[in-house]
Amino acid sequence: MSSPHANPCVLVIFGASGDLARRKLLPAIYNLAEAGLLPEPFAIVGVARPALSEDAYRAEARAVVERAEGEPLDAGIWERIGNRFHYISGELDDAGLYERLKATLADATLRYGIPPNYLFYLAVPPEIFATVARHLVAAGLAAEHDGWRRLIVEKPFGYDLESARRLNAELQQGLREAQIYRIDHYLGKETVQNILAFRFANGIFEPIWNRRYVDHVQLDVAEDEGIGKRGAYYDKAGALRDIVQNHMFQLLSLVGMEPPCSFEAEAVRDEKVKVLRAVTRLTETAIRDDVVRAQYDNYRHEPNVAADSRTETFVAFRLVIDNWRWAGVPFYLRTGKHLADRHTEISVHFKPAPFTLFRETPVECTNPNVLRLLIQPEEGISLSFDAKQPGPLERLETVTMDFSYAAHFHREPSTGYETLLFDAMSGDQTLFHRMDIVEAGWQIVQPILDAWSRDTASPLPVYKPGSWGPAEADSLIARDGRRWHLSPS
Repeated sequence: MSSPHANPCVLVIFGASGDLARRKLLPAIYNLAEAGLLPEPFAIVGVARPALSEDAYRAEARAVVERAEGEPLDAGIWERIGNRFHYISGELDDAGLYERLKATLADATLRYGIPPNYLFYLAVPPEIFATVARHLVAAGLAAEHDGWRRLIVEKPFGYDLESARRLNAELQQGLREAQIYRIDHYLGKETVQNILAFRFANGIFEPIWNRRYVDHVQLDVAEDEGIGKRGAYYDKAGALRDIVQNHMFQLLSLVGMEPPCSFEAEAVRDEKVKVLRAVTRLTETAIRDDVVRAQYDNYRHEPNVAADSRTETFVAFRLVIDNWRWAGVPFYLRTGKHLADRHTEISVHFKPAPFTLFRETPVECTNPNVLRLLIQPEEGISLSFDAKQPGPLERLETVTMDFSYAAHFHREPSTGYETLLFDAMSGDQTLFHRMDIVEAGWQIVQPILDAWSRDTASPLPVYKPGSWGPAEADSLIARDGRRWHLSPS
């Protein structure tokens, strides 16, 4: 796990003028400084195409962070970090840019007394990940002769299994696996991080976290908005690539993993990859019967979307983890755009108690206990159970115990990037993807992608924006005698 202090370093943000840097990374850096977790000494170098002076970049960075915070910034905190913002403009495929970067980094380490530790963040389109990495290697900026060098790579890591392997091979031409930090911002969310603590620090849950007591598990990532201006990207990706292969499989692995021997990064990641490798591979028949894809109505009229697009904005499917703990327990995954609500949660549905005791009472049935791990927009945990209603008759009602992070810890919501940046500066890869985890995820979805690419004629279900998706998804889970926990009824 992370040490209390991040290592002094220079953070280099490629794509510093982009949406990710402005909305997430710069506010996260300020939040780290506000919490006293930013390393000292520290500096930032923004790299982007627009021609800006250093003063203009600093002013723009302050405005961006202030807008994200929604209130005036602490003058002392901003002065401490704002004066250490530097900027270089140029084309990312220009070798001269990296020579200028090299000189700027050397100057920063001398000026601020920073050891030559460099954290490179690729907040750029995925098609130029390899280009930037190749230039860093050629400029000698990836070699760890006098300090450490780390490269943060955003999703998507590849377009399919073959492209993921190809990208990894290109990165590893000049970088070691230990230098590559494949980031997934979902793993920076408090509830996601808390899954391990919740499972392994509480003696009452782990003994029943298995096929003897769990009936099934549901993972939902619902978004209430459409694709917006992302048509050019989204129409090539779709929900399966955009959400399932990375975000949802990381949630799946945290819920399903065995206890690691320690919280060291490799021990945790070893157990996570075992879960994905144990997922039963979907056959052609299973893909037809257990996978639902759909589009929201009028998706094909969105900007930069093909008029005959078959890209899915919704996917739901049933998986089985074929190991000793989970054999026979179905996992239902569902995600989509333009659904009824913005909501991400994991719900663990336990097997119901025997009804025998209540046969001669007014009680008609006992309801199964449901444990919900709420990830967004609210972060928390809830547990439902049956309790007796007041009065002389034996009547049961389902009640809920709720825990809210915001209410208990009185903490402002974070961007999700604070922990990940801090861990990268500390050299802790626990919350970052290892290449074998990336490959294991692609190996699960690749048969689905292949089957869909061959199917160019079957009708594609369409669902109404603001609904919970197509009727086919309800039929998928109803076939097993179950229903979606997040649903209109």
